Amino acid sequence: MTSPATPPASSPARPVPAWLPGVAVAAFAAAIAWGVHWLAPPVPLLTGAVVLGIVVGQIPAARPALVGVLAPGLTASAKRLMRIGVVLLGLKLSLGSIAQLGWVTILTTIGIVVLSFAGTFLIGRLFRLPGHQPLLIATGFSICGASAIGAMSGVVRPKDEEAATPIALVTLCGTLAIFVLPLFWHPLGLSALQFGHWVGGGVHDVGQVVATAQIAGPAALAVAIVVKLTRVLMLAPTVAIAAIVERRRHVEGDPSVKRPPIVPVFVAGFVAAVLVRSVVPLPSMVVDGADAVQTALLAMALFGLGTAVRLRTLVGTGWRALATGLVSWALIAALALGAVGLSA
Repeated sequence: MTSPATPPASSPARPVPAWLPGVAVAAFAAAIAWGVHWLAPPVPLLTGAVVLGIVVGQIPAARPALVGVLAPGLTASAKRLMRIGVVLLGLKLSLGSIAQLGWVTILTTIGIVVLSFAGTFLIGRLFRLPGHQPLLIATGFSICGASAIGAMSGVVRPKDEEAATPIALVTLCGTLAIFVLPLFWHPLGLSALQFGHWVGGGVHDVGQVVATAQIAGPAALAVAIVVKLTRVLMLAPTVAIAAIVERRRHVEGDPSVKRPPIVPVFVAGFVAAVLVRSVVPLPSMVVDGADAVQTALLAMALFGLGTAVRLRTLVGTGWRALATGLVSWALIAALALGAVGLSA
């Protein structure tokens, strides 16, 4: 008598990657932010993603999941996806389009970044902000908002709470700019192109620049974007210099601690993307596709960063962090307005 056949052993189910739940939630949040932007175009998609993350981070019932099952994926979104998004951001930049601004505008735009970075850093130190907060606020306010803060965080590796406050401040002030700067357009006697130049030089995030400048028409928007992306180009040398300083600090401190690379891989990728866009005639379909992917990745990353913001902690710093942000915001707006006058 034959024995019944033994059923084949079922293969063990593959465990779900630890990062998958958090990344899935970040993708869903990015989709919600896109929906809000589609329904209300003046609300920049990336700003909406940050704000959504901040709101979720304040919900007590959500915090166990944020620091538990969702934490690996949200961290991966905030760091790895941010770096990929920064690389793809380089495809928006063409050295030829920047050159068309003229040397005066280019030099004054670089001057805005240098002076606002140094000024904001000193203001943060003056107000005795802790840890890497002065550096992160200076990077975000002077270059390209929360994206720049995420890029700099990849080098200096701050504590979560150190990065959370700059993210909240740059989101707050950049959002205020959307409503405040247009109020000064006509009282300052600026033409549409001059207003676009001012917005590109003085507003933090690319999406916030678009939302602010579009009120003055397509020509102003075009100028604003090119000036803004010229500021974005300063991200590479700024982060590279910070990496060199951080590397030297590790050498003087504990040599056993892993030192950051002199030029982070994602910064090199960003520069390479700029060069590719400048010398290779990419089809518009490729550029538009890369822009869509970059926006989606940055939205997911900024949602992840936003969930780490604790408004109670921000309020707990007293008036110092808020004062640093507001003074820096006024400083950059004044420098950008001065640059408009020099370029006229």
